[in-house]
Amino acid sequence: MTINRTTGHLNIDKIPASDIAKKFKTPCYVYSKLAIEHSFNQFKYAFEGRKNLICYAVKANSNIAIINILARLGSGFDIVSGGELLRVLAAGGDPGKIVFSGVGKTTEEIDLALRKKIKCFNVESESELYRISDVAQKLNIRTRISFRVNPDVDAKTHPYISTGLKENKFGVGFEDAVRLYKVATELPHINPTGIDCHIGSQLTDISPMRDAALKMVALTDELCSKNIKIEHIDFGGGLGIQYDQETPIAHDMFVSMLIEVMGNREQEILIEPGRSIVGNSGLLLTKVEYLKHGPDKNFAIVDAAMNDLARPSLYSAYHAIENINQSAERQTRKYDVVGPICETGDFLGKDRDLSIEEGDVLAIHSVGAYGMTMSSNYNSRARAIEVLVDNEKAHVIRERETIEELFSKEQIAPLKH
Repeated sequence: MTINRTTGHLNIDKIPASDIAKKFKTPCYVYSKLAIEHSFNQFKYAFEGRKNLICYAVKANSNIAIINILARLGSGFDIVSGGELLRVLAAGGDPGKIVFSGVGKTTEEIDLALRKKIKCFNVESESELYRISDVAQKLNIRTRISFRVNPDVDAKTHPYISTGLKENKFGVGFEDAVRLYKVATELPHINPTGIDCHIGSQLTDISPMRDAALKMVALTDELCSKNIKIEHIDFGGGLGIQYDQETPIAHDMFVSMLIEVMGNREQEILIEPGRSIVGNSGLLLTKVEYLKHGPDKNFAIVDAAMNDLARPSLYSAYHAIENINQSAERQTRKYDVVGPICETGDFLGKDRDLSIEEGDVLAIHSVGAYGMTMSSNYNSRARAIEVLVDNEKAHVIRERETIEELFSKEQIAPLKH
């Protein structure tokens, strides 16, 4: 999804972005089905001949149309809430291919997951282990679990998305893992069949991923030597994508590293990619409402905002921004691209060289992951429409919200005068 340098127009597969913006208005999230399938299949083909399960991390983009595309390709799913579980099931996902991660699973969520017969719980604390055991006992179910083991490896990523250090809230301590597996084997309704780790997100250096993988394999060998049968090793996800000048880890390079580390061990390999499957598949189209020129700063005020795309405000994250219809005849100026929300932190990009006029449509790139899923209704703004492009056809996969829907569940209290 790039500008055609001959015509100066941006296409999403075979549909001009201008047609999408005209038909569905802005702000508008647009995804390429072909891009999603291509990214998933890169993992799938790299594993050819090796027992594996690719569990898409639903939190990256939880639209049921996206989930359905991946389910049709044979994907498993990594979920972190009961809501994500229900989304996967509604989209046709196989519950037997679902792993349930997250540090705060409620009793109700555990009950739901047990009844739906998911593949495995990724347990993140000793207390959680006992809670799962209690719920499973009440249902008279023996369930499979793995411990998410914190390997204390520095992922060298943004601190908000680093998850594999001792100071992070995720997982159980590496040095405590063997004891916890022994505890789990003594619980009659628990079957510890896997081991799991995840060190962070937007990783562009394979070295810490290899370090974590080596530690997980060594720990698996130790557990097996103590007659604790481990059937799968879940190496997590976290592969980065290109937002700016990053050089992402190739899908096949990551898989080859895991296969090499595994050697001739027979355990099933699980991975949990999210961003690396959907991140570069999406654009956010937004219209320039006003241009505001000043002596020190120029602002392009657009109709999308931090409620639509939180990453720039939350992480100071970079997303490429360009006019969907470029013209060499226009003057280029440096702009901060900002939204209408009453916060100085409401920006989508700073100091961007753009050739634009009021009414133009901009494309914000690489928003397929953690774009719509992190959006909100701040300032009583309706969330954007979502559109899926399938080659020459565009399908609405989530209608634009209405303002009336935002307060439809609210009611005025019958106050006494």
